[in-house]
Amino acid sequence: MTDSLSSRWTERVVVRDGVRLSCRDWGGSGPDVLLLHGLAGHAGEWDATALALRDAGYRVLALDQRGHGSSERRPADVSRAAYVADVVAVVRELGLHRPVLVGQSLGGHTALLTAAAHPGLPAALVLVEAGPGGSNPGVQAAIGDWFAAWPVPFPSREAAVAYLGGGKRPVGEGWADGLDTRGDGLWPRFDADVMVRALDENATRAFWDEWTAITCPTLAVLGQGEQGGIIGDEEYAEMARLRPGLYGVGVPGTGHDVHLERPDVLHALVTGFLGRPVRRAARRAFPCLGAHSNS
Repeated sequence: MTDSLSSRWTERVVVRDGVRLSCRDWGGSGPDVLLLHGLAGHAGEWDATALALRDAGYRVLALDQRGHGSSERRPADVSRAAYVADVVAVVRELGLHRPVLVGQSLGGHTALLTAAAHPGLPAALVLVEAGPGGSNPGVQAAIGDWFAAWPVPFPSREAAVAYLGGGKRPVGEGWADGLDTRGDGLWPRFDADVMVRALDENATRAFWDEWTAITCPTLAVLGQGEQGGIIGDEEYAEMARLRPGLYGVGVPGTGHDVHLERPDVLHALVTGFLGRPVRRAARRAFPCLGAHSNS
């Protein structure tokens, strides 16, 4: 995050059941948008998108979800229900009116579950590399091993960018922005065991019932590069079958971190989707970006 961007948002804090939740409030006077990062991420990942959406006429906030960033680092409850309740608390406490929920990865999953449990809350839903998924018993061990392999503390920002980006500098920059600078180097602003616990439910079940309970217009943005994203063709096909109005777009040349790799494209997709009548948005795509169509 650059100094020029940090001066353009203010911190807003909501406390729910003793858990501190920190938001970046970018201001704006139009329809409300709430941005939700993924596992081990932070609100700053959305800076470019937040600024573009605000300048396009939206009021924008980005939440550091519990266990992450400037929010409570070690909350006792990291259930899916707790994350959903946090979103509801932020919406109510900060006076958001039927916000558009935009979430990436586990943040998208939180947005999905919020829309299912509180159908009157969001005006629309944007899922970036997120879906109902399926039980994945090995996900926690894999994530735990990944965190254990991080060579922390990183000796420099450049080292962190190189390691965390996997060859993609925008991704590395986004992850590095979430690190805490200490005297001996750069450290994560989360605890690995908390992140692993946050996946307890995702490891044991899918969320298709919640998916079919969603009633608001929904845009799914998928990575579509050599490495691809985490939403496979079969999962997307089932998402589209169960919700025929789903509008899905694959972004060529990207992976799981679409919001970091191509924030300009994501901005265009979101504003284009929100600016169209619902029926038209559900049926049309951006052909030049490689659309997934269910009609």
